[in-house]
Amino acid sequence: MRHIHLDEGLRLRFPGRSEDFDQGVEIGMIAVLMDQENLEFSRWISRANLGQVEAIAKQMGYRVIEEGGDEEWADITFRHNSIKAKPNLRLVHSAG
Repeated sequence: MRHIHLDEGLRLRFPGRSEDFDQGVEIGMIAVLMDQENLEFSRWISRANLGQVEAIAKQMGYRVIEEGGDEEWADITFRHNSIKAKPNLRLVHSAG
């Protein structure tokens, strides 16, 4: 049994349920947020779910940005593709 992140400071757990159940709840919550067309949101997800989360995000028009975490959890930000990505800036030295 593990905690499932719903929102900042709000977590759920389902005693007596399997890891598969927990992963399904996690995927379901993320799919609902994407279906509501939130432009950007963040969640802590199980690394075991990362592949499935990335596939769903791509199909629903979101980019997945990993912001950190550890070997068990990933802090993920989801951005809708309608939000333009920030440009990659680099320092260029002028000649002269």
